[in-house]
This record gives sequence, C-alpha cells and structure tokens, in this order.
Amino acid sequence: MTIIFSLFLLTLLVIIAIAIVHTRNLFVCIALMSIFSLLMAVNFFTLDAADVALTEAAVGAGVTTVIFLTALRLTARREKREGTKASLLSLCVLGITMLLLIYATIDNPTLGDPNAPVHVHVAPYYLEQTYELMGFPNVVTAVLSSFRGYDTLGEVFVVFAAAIGVLFILDARKGTGPEYRPEQAGLKHHLIPKAVGGLLVPFVMLFGLYVQFHGEYGPGGGFQAGAIFATAVILFSLLEGEQAALRAVPRSAQMALVVGGASLYGFVGVLCLLMGGTFLDYSVLMQDPVIGRQVGIVAIEAGVGMAVCGSLLSIYHAFAARHPMEGRDESV
Repeated sequence: MTIIFSLFLLTLLVIIAIAIVHTRNLFVCIALMSIFSLLMAVNFFTLDAADVALTEAAVGAGVTTVIFLTALRLTARREKREGTKASLLSLCVLGITMLLLIYATIDNPTLGDPNAPVHVHVAPYYLEQTYELMGFPNVVTAVLSSFRGYDTLGEVFVVFAAAIGVLFILDARKGTGPEYRPEQAGLKHHLIPKAVGGLLVPFVMLFGLYVQFHGEYGPGGGFQAGAIFATAVILFSLLEGEQAALRAVPRSAQMALVVGGASLYGFVGVLCLLMGGTFLDYSVLMQDPVIGRQVGIVAIEAGVGMAVCGSLLSIYHAFAARHPMEGRDESV
C-alpha cells in the first residue's frame, strides 16, 4: 500500500512540475509550487524523514510561498511568450541529462537495505553511541548538532550570509512609494481570515516551542523551529498588516536574532576551547559529560533557531517594504 501511495505522489509531482513549467500566470505558478512543496513534505514523511518534512512544509509551502507572492507585487502577473520555442540543442541536452539520471539510479541500493554502503561505515557508530554519549534517542539531532557540528555551523553562517545578501540586493528600507501604505495592509478587514488566522498564530508559536525544545526526543530542532516561528510572525503580518508585525518584532530585533544566533553557536564552540576541550566538544561544559553535551546541543540549537527565524523575517520584510513599480506592464 505504501508503494502504491508513493507512486501516486510521484505521479502528482511530475504532473505539477510540468504544469509549473508551462503556465504563464505567475500567481498560478506560485500556487502550484506551494502544492508541490506540500506533496514533497508528504513524500518525505512516508520515507520516515520527519525532520525534513517539517522543514519542507514550513519553508517550502509556507514562508517561500508568501515571499514569492510578496515579490510578485514588484513585477508583472504573466510571463511573456517571446522566445519560447524549444531548440534542437535544448531538447538534446534535456534528453541526455534524463538518460544519465536514469542510468545513475540503476546502481542505487534498495530503499531500506541495511547493507547499503551508507549504512555500513559511520552509521552503525551513530546508532550505537548516540544514547550512551548524548543521553537522548534522536540520532538525527545527535548527528547534526554534535557528530557533524562543524557542518551545521557552516549552514548557520550560510543562512546568515544569505539574509545579508538579500538585504543588500533589495536595499531594505522602510517603503516610501506612493502605493505603499503599511497601515492599510493585511487582512484585518476580512472576518473569516482574521478569525481563523488569529486562532492559529498562538498554536503555531506553541508548536514552534515544542519543536525547538523537543528535538532531542522527536522530529525537530533549531532549523524547523526557526521556520515555524517565522511562519507565525508572517501569518500575523498578513492578518494585521506589516506595521503591526514590525511593532511586535522590529527590524533591529530581526537582525539581532540573525547575528545573535550565529554568534551564539560560535560562542559555544569557543567556550569549549576555553574550558579545555576541542571546538564544539560540549562534554567539557559540565562535570558530567553527558549533561554537558545536552546543554551544548540545547544552546547551539537555540542559536540555529534564532538565526533561521531572523533571516526569514528579514527577507520577508525586505520584500514587503518595496512598493510596486509604477507603470509596469502586464507581462514580463
């Protein structure tokens, strides 16, 4: 039954992907991409990748969709049809690439095969030592936060650099265009979205706290929690208007989250060095090494959540602060 459901999902993904490529209406394209992300989240969940599914649902179907819709205000609604004829060279490149991908999948191990190469090297060590070294059962959190802590630190600074880059590109300042009226924005004049959304915001925040501080025992962690927190604030912004959202979380607080989150992660590593251990060796933080690792992981996960939440909010408000271009065409 699972195989049939997975094939059904993959078929839907292919159909939606083809529709995304062929549609000229950018609003429809964004809606289809949101549906694609939701289906991908379901697909990840069926593969027992609940952590990735949470991130895909929150970022792909949630925050990214809102950012795309906000960016749509700055451009036209439809794509121009000029130069859309496919050349023979393009078709050849596409066909060769498809054949190479199909050929590459032939040697892939069977899904769930315990003798697959990925499962016979360091994976047994992670599975056997996680609870003994960390004191909690979630191997994914142990790998990301401790065994591969350097990789996660790099990812946090990539998120930090991405947020700074977007702000530089958009020249993020308070919108001053003639069409930009943040006090009139939002859905607060629409009863049903305001009532339903107003009920959802506190529950989304509560779920974000659960994901943040329960990542050692179930799916979750800083990346997922940060995206969920940002989703709640963006939903509040859509309901009450950007001005109300900026009063709740000002731009200075957003940048403090971005910088503070990345700095907190690095500070934990430096603190480990000062206490006689190696960089990101949390065992030296407490007299009991297991408790020390747990304290260190909680601290760096908090930093990850702060950085992700602040980055997503900064990017969203950078787009929202840009007023629509005057005299824009109907197609681009």
